[in-house]
Formats: sequence, C-alpha cells, structure tokens
Amino acid sequence: MDARDDALTVEQAAEAFAAEVAYWREVRGLAKRELARRMGFDPSYVSHVESGRHKPTEDFARRAEEALNAGKAIWKRWLDYETAKTPVAPAPVVPAPRRAEQPYATGSAIVVEHDAARLDYDGRLYRLTMRRLLRNTGGEPITRYLIRISVDRYPGEPERSNAHYREHPLTWDELALTATCRGEAMRWQAKHDRDAFKEVWLLFENEQGRFPLYPGESVWIEYAYSVGEEKWGRWFQRAVRLPTEHLAVELAFPAELDPAVWGTETSMTAEAAPLRTAPVQREESGMRVFSWSTSTPALHARYRLEWRFRARPEREASQGEFR
Repeated sequence: MDARDDALTVEQAAEAFAAEVAYWREVRGLAKRELARRMGFDPSYVSHVESGRHKPTEDFARRAEEALNAGKAIWKRWLDYETAKTPVAPAPVVPAPRRAEQPYATGSAIVVEHDAARLDYDGRLYRLTMRRLLRNTGGEPITRYLIRISVDRYPGEPERSNAHYREHPLTWDELALTATCRGEAMRWQAKHDRDAFKEVWLLFENEQGRFPLYPGESVWIEYAYSVGEEKWGRWFQRAVRLPTEHLAVELAFPAELDPAVWGTETSMTAEAAPLRTAPVQREESGMRVFSWSTSTPALHARYRLEWRFRARPEREASQGEFR
C-alpha cells in the first residue's frame, strides 16, 4: 500500500499472504499436497496456512516464493505481514483543512455489486472486457481502483513459462488497455510491470477533470485489453478479492471451432471441485457463447473456466488469468 491510511491489520496482512500463496499455487496448477512436497513441509501445512490456521513464517514465505516463482509477490506479502506486526508510534497531529482522500479502499470500504467479464476470441486474439458496479461503503472518496493482469503459458512448469515470457514478454502496446467510468475515459498508472504479470491503478480522473467515487455512491466502470493466444491460453480464472454480490462470465468462441467448456471452483479451505452449475451456451452471429454466474461468492474463492476446440487439433495446455 502506498499510504499510511492503507496500513493493514495483522489479520488482514495474514489473510492477504494466504490469498497470495493460494493464487500463485493455482496459477502454477499445483495441489496443496504437491506444493507442500516441493517446499519440504508436511502435506497438510500449506492447507493450514491458506485457511489461516497457521500464521505465515519467514521460512515458509521464502520456500513458497522459490517453489512458485512468484516474482517476489509472496515475499512482498510477507514483508507486509511483518510490518503489520510492528507497532507504529502515532504521528504528531497536524491540522488540515480537510481529511485526505483515500487512494484505494481496503477491507469493506468497497463492494462489487456486479462483476461481469466477457472474453471474445477471434481465432488468434483474446479480448477481455470487464464491467464492474462498485459501491463505496467507506467514509472517504475513492480515487483509484487496482486491477491485475497475469498470464502463465505453461502452468505447472514455472521455469519453462518464465523462459517463454522473458523471450516474449507481455507488453502494454499489445494489451491496448482502455478504461471508462460514467462515459469518461479513465487514466491509468502501472504499479507492477513484469514480463507475465502487471498491476494497474485505474484512476477516477482524466485530462478534463476528476470524478471520485464518493461515500454511498455506486458507479459502473469498464476496462478492456487484448492478449494473443500464444500468451493467454485456454483457461480463464476469476478470483474474488473484494466483497462481491454477483459474478458473471461469458466466453465467446467461433462456433466453427466447436468449443467445449467446463469449470472448477476452489476456496481458501477446499480443493478444486466442479462448478456447482454448468455453463449455459447459445449461438450468437456465428459465435458460441457460454455463460456462467454465481451470487454472493465467498471471499478469496476462485472460479476457473477451461475449454478446448474440438474442430482444431489440441495444442499444449496453457493458461491465462485476469482480474
């Protein structure tokens, strides 16, 4: 976090660490037991950390970072946890004409009333469009919103995947990221920029002015970007990182490819299991569209949709995740 107002409590930092480990474990396609084996821990230990029964340790953080090759993301969560455990002396009170804006909501300050993702594939390029209805339940204006873009060409083979992205990094030019709010273009700033992983602040402002999300208000934001099939792959995962009331996903593929879609869900305390409801399909102007949705998903739950094209010879398994 960039501002002191965004400092995490010990409990929040531990939860964020556990979620980061679970995220990268899923990205790498590893079961908890397999990750524990690679880290040299008891088979149940990873499960205990991810569920919050065991608190993070430095040794665990180092081994998880190495085993999952997470680009220092897990280590940063560990440092956040250590910082949260260290008492900070209160700063001198400085009079101010107004309270500072909250740059990004934490905890329950922001609620996602509706989260809708549509992924369109034209045979060579994927274009993801995200629409989110955000509600500010806190006491300060929200001036920016964080999104993640992450890809993994060879899940379960981190060295091979990292080598692929060193040679073919994900670039801002190819992403062609756009974002709007209330019909206004949103500026954006890169927070992390790595070969296969990016974090971006979407700003509630542009060259013409600022339009913060004030307490009690709800607003739709929309953003979109593109990734070639050689970097995205054949699965799409949604992670619930903020309280969410409704989540929906649509996948649109050329009908001539005869696509088939299935999915799994995981949580902080459960291994991957089939989605509780099947995706529904329809035909739409030469495209086959698969729709799936759920209400009040659990925080930190992950929903993954996978597919294959029966009319096209299978290629190597690959993965893409965007949130």
